Amino acid sequence: MLVVAAATVAALVALGLIPMADSVVGLVVLAMTVLLMLAGVPVGIAILAAGGVGLWRLAGFDAMAVTFEDVPFATAASWSLSVIPLFIFMGIALGKFNLTTKLFDAAQQWMGKLPGGLAIATNFAGAGLAAASGSSIAISYALGRITIPEMLRANYKPSLAVGVVAMAGTLGMLIPPSVVLVIYAGAAGTAIGPQLLAALVPGLILAVAFAALILIRSVLDPGLAPRVKSTEVTWRSRIASLRGVAPMAVIIAAIIGGMYTGLFTPTEAGAFGALLAVLLGWLFGGDRSVRTLGVTLAACLRETVAGVASIFLLLIGVHVLTRVVALSGLADIMADAVTGMGLSRVGFLFVLIVVFLILGMFMDSLAMILLTVPVLMPVLSALDIDMIWYGVFMVILVEIGLVTPPIGMLSYIVHRLTQHPEVNLGRTVHLTDVFKGTAWFITAALVVLTALIFWPDLALWLPGRSNAS
Repeated sequence: MLVVAAATVAALVALGLIPMADSVVGLVVLAMTVLLMLAGVPVGIAILAAGGVGLWRLAGFDAMAVTFEDVPFATAASWSLSVIPLFIFMGIALGKFNLTTKLFDAAQQWMGKLPGGLAIATNFAGAGLAAASGSSIAISYALGRITIPEMLRANYKPSLAVGVVAMAGTLGMLIPPSVVLVIYAGAAGTAIGPQLLAALVPGLILAVAFAALILIRSVLDPGLAPRVKSTEVTWRSRIASLRGVAPMAVIIAAIIGGMYTGLFTPTEAGAFGALLAVLLGWLFGGDRSVRTLGVTLAACLRETVAGVASIFLLLIGVHVLTRVVALSGLADIMADAVTGMGLSRVGFLFVLIVVFLILGMFMDSLAMILLTVPVLMPVLSALDIDMIWYGVFMVILVEIGLVTPPIGMLSYIVHRLTQHPEVNLGRTVHLTDVFKGTAWFITAALVVLTALIFWPDLALWLPGRSNAS
């Protein structure tokens, strides 16, 4: 920490005292942003602080002051970004009304008897939760408390039990409605409706790839995930379990179907989804008293405000950073350098995979998006890479960064969860078990990513056929 603090101070002194080219100023600002984040400064504040210093150095104090006057309002006063609080509110409401807990029960009824059935059920339950809540942390935490004890009780190896929970959480960043994709759209300037729809098919392919991996490994190694022998699962119980997921299915169909047909704009879809989450949650969640409805709504609104504030701080920061990158000329220099290397579209994207895997080892997922999009946009444009497609590509890479060491935020959350006696059932689960478990899924994600590079229509086909805007 002392080294990081010293490096940050050195960068500040360099910007203030040492003459340097504008492009070097841009590089120092990016380095300072990373150093501030490594020092524990929140991402939004780190970007704003470094960006402000960069603007002062490049354009003077008055330009910096005008930017901090204009950018916050210009960023927040965006009709398209009003979908963010609606999606967040919807996901919180579904959890508060206990509609999400029934997904795993239904998945277990239908898939529990397969080799690795409990893990497969966990994976698809995560995909279902992703379509209702864009929060990877919430998905992994909610699933982990329910499913890890079930899998350990069935003598699953801990590495598979914790690995599948961590990776199921990553699907929340991709399958719409995804708040991360909306943030990317705000930073890259893409249309939110097509951006969300573009992620649906790759997200489902990723969920199926994870399930296929579990099935194949469980068949080849029966000791990894012993079959669950239960006489309680019948066709009647399977059909009955569908009632519990009906509210979620209605909400998902309304949001995705409404955007695909053009019946709803993304904001209208978010508002309709939030309304359905409250109404169906109140009707099917158990307690139907008016008092419970009022208390739950108040709690949902409090959590939504807190979540929205942090996200908009990030977006304000990235717009400030975009101005710094533009003024420094750094993006143009990078675009010229990449085109001068003669890299093809495919070659450049494979280089990006390596770069982002390294960045994911020490950088927060949103920071990776917000720091790199302003710099890479001219390069992507020069290589004729579709920005909507790139959003899906980038989010899959960021998903991988959520579980890779040494940062791997979801891996640490799942490991911390397994330290509770009611979750680990008396078995010791090491952090290395989490990383071993996720390594197999990372391989599957890289295969899907490669397919996406060679067949871009996996992401672009659906928005191309829709009436979304």
